[in-house]
Amino acid sequence: MSRLLYNTFKAAVVAVGLVFLAGCNYNSQAIGSTVPLGPIQQSAWIAYWDLEAGEKDIAKLGKKLEKLSYFGAYFDKDDRLFLPKELSDKRTEHQKQKVSYKTYLTFVNDKQNADGSTVMKDTEVLRRLFTDDASMDKHIADIIALTKQGGYDGIEIDYERIWKDEKVGQAFVRFTDKLYEQAVKNDLYLRVVLEPSSPFAIDFPRGPEYVVMLYNLHGPHNSPGPKANKEFIQKKVKQMAALPGEKSVAFSTGGCLWGDNGEKRFLTEVEAKTLAVTHGAKLNRDDGSQCLIFTYKEKGVSYQVWYADVKTLQYWIAAAQELGESDISLWRLGGNIDINKIN
Repeated sequence: MSRLLYNTFKAAVVAVGLVFLAGCNYNSQAIGSTVPLGPIQQSAWIAYWDLEAGEKDIAKLGKKLEKLSYFGAYFDKDDRLFLPKELSDKRTEHQKQKVSYKTYLTFVNDKQNADGSTVMKDTEVLRRLFTDDASMDKHIADIIALTKQGGYDGIEIDYERIWKDEKVGQAFVRFTDKLYEQAVKNDLYLRVVLEPSSPFAIDFPRGPEYVVMLYNLHGPHNSPGPKANKEFIQKKVKQMAALPGEKSVAFSTGGCLWGDNGEKRFLTEVEAKTLAVTHGAKLNRDDGSQCLIFTYKEKGVSYQVWYADVKTLQYWIAAAQELGESDISLWRLGGNIDINKIN
């Protein structure tokens, strides 16, 4: 996950579309269960670049929300961890409220360069931090300090692209073990987010909760299609059985747009529905994923959009529950219409 999941197409068209959302029609060809098969444990992320919209979704979820991850802390030009001010301010505001959910601070391996540019999912910064035990221990101490300073209940590690380098991957497993030991000593929970391509069968330490991202089947990295479907979900849930202890599956709200001019970007559900209304597009529902699909043309460019609504999310949850997985995490809060209707 990274800030690339957010795009700046927002306020103007959202305002237009919300007026007409009730007018959207689509063909529904549901297959299998589209409703969760039983109670779920629900976690979610709120991102520093969309806090206002995320706050609205928190209010919608109410007591259904069991864990909230604040996304997130990343690295400056000197490999030092820092928090965006808007996120730390929001956390301070939330601390004054009485809430029932556990709170986590998410750490990501994004890096801001001296010129202001950002490297997403930077493996090199991890290579430096994992150089030896002294460097790793200092990094762990910094994580603990930042988490406790913000008054969070736990730590969430979302370091990606680590398995492209065997040494970094091996060091990450050792880091996870050492971090868990220190988290326990400091009365903190630990969640570790894993990409679906991760080697689940390796010797991960027992103790942390492992969260597996199930939403990159299609996206800006490839051709149009759903972020997940039943086959993909169930294949990964079966592989996850090799992980020790508590596990969670993460699904993505919203969707993605592809243009025949090469444009590709993520959309929230509100943004996707707004585009459909604005262009008078007909919505159809995909059988295998229960995603909504529409196409439109603008200024000579043909666009295709796939996105998830509450029915899609419930279908994905049911697919995971068929294999016994009911701990669900949602990336992310903000721009969701009926997120409160997830059972």
